[in-house]
Amino acid sequence: MTLMDDIAKYNRARWNELVQANILYSRPWLDLDPQSARAQIDSEGILTEVAGKDVLCLASGGGQQSAAFAVLGANVTVFDLSDAQLQRDQATAAHYRVQVQAVQGDMRDLSRFGPARFDIVWQAYSINFVPSPLPVFREVARVLRAGGLYRLMCHNPFTAGLGEADWNGASYPLTRPYIDEAELRFEDSDWVIEGDDGTSQRVTGPKEFRHTLSTVVNGLVKQGFMIQGVWEETTDESNPPPGSWEHFKLIAPPWLTFWAVYRPDV
Repeated sequence: MTLMDDIAKYNRARWNELVQANILYSRPWLDLDPQSARAQIDSEGILTEVAGKDVLCLASGGGQQSAAFAVLGANVTVFDLSDAQLQRDQATAAHYRVQVQAVQGDMRDLSRFGPARFDIVWQAYSINFVPSPLPVFREVARVLRAGGLYRLMCHNPFTAGLGEADWNGASYPLTRPYIDEAELRFEDSDWVIEGDDGTSQRVTGPKEFRHTLSTVVNGLVKQGFMIQGVWEETTDESNPPPGSWEHFKLIAPPWLTFWAVYRPDV
C-alpha cells in the first residue's frame, strides 16, 4: 500500500463507513452479462474490444466496473483507497469466477505499477476527493501505453457544492467563489444512504475539492492527452418537480465525463 497523507487517511475512513452503510457505489453488480457490462462502462460508445486488454479501474472500488471489465474478458486491476471497497471487488470477482487484482493506495501515487502498464484507465467519480487532479494525470500518463484510453468522471466545477436542497423556489443559486482546489464545505456534510427496505441513515462524507474546468482540460492536454469527448450528467425526465434530484440535474448538471486518448507523440 502506498503512503497516505491526512486527507487520504480521512477519506479512507469515511469511505469504509459508507461501504458499511451499503452506499449505492459499493453495491456489487451481480447480474451482468456481456451486453449489460458494456453498457455500464461505455455508455458513450468510445471503447472497442476490451478482451485481453490490461485495464486499471482507478479509485473505482466497490465490485462494479472491475466486474464489468472482467466479464468482457479484460485483465483487470482495481486500485482504491478503501480496503472495504476492495473487499467488494474481490467478492464480486469470486461470484463471476474471474480474476481481478485488488490494490490499495492513493490515486496520486501509482508507483506500484511500472510505466506503460495499461491499455485503459477507467476512473469513476473520485478525482474530486483530492485537492488537485494534476498529480493523478501525471501518474495516469505514466502507466498508460501510447494510444491508451483514459475515462475520467469529475464534478461539474460550475455547480460543485450545489444540490437539490438548494432550490429556493426560483433557482439553484451559485454562491461559492470559483476557486481551484478549494475544499467544498457544506452546512450538512452527511451523506444520506437509502436502503433497499426504504430506511435511510446518515454518514459523514469524504472531503471534496473544486477543480476548475481549465485545470482539468489543460492538465490533461499538458500530459499528452487528446480529449475525445465530454458528456454532462443530466436527466431523462421531461418535467421533474422543482427541488428534486432530477430537477436539479435538469438545471445544473452535477458531473462531467471525459474520454481522452494518450498521445505523447502529438
